[in-house]
Amino acid sequence: MQEILEYIVKNLVSHPDEVEIASENQGKTKVFKVTVNQKDLGSVIGRGGVIANAIRTIVKSTADNKGRLVIKFDAK
Repeated sequence: MQEILEYIVKNLVSHPDEVEIASENQGKTKVFKVTVNQKDLGSVIGRGGVIANAIRTIVKSTADNKGRLVIKFDAK
């Protein structure tokens, strides 16, 4: 899942070398924190969160567990 998330985000941003993805398990929930350059935050979230929701949908479709998946977007 993390590899797919990283691939998608790095192809959306202007500064792919600054993309950082951290993951942690919180019980049955898998949390990914995606950090990008401040200038790229709008490219990853999109107007009204449309792109962020599409990224979540794609990553959730690749999940093999039945737990929750949370993806948080942040800027440096």
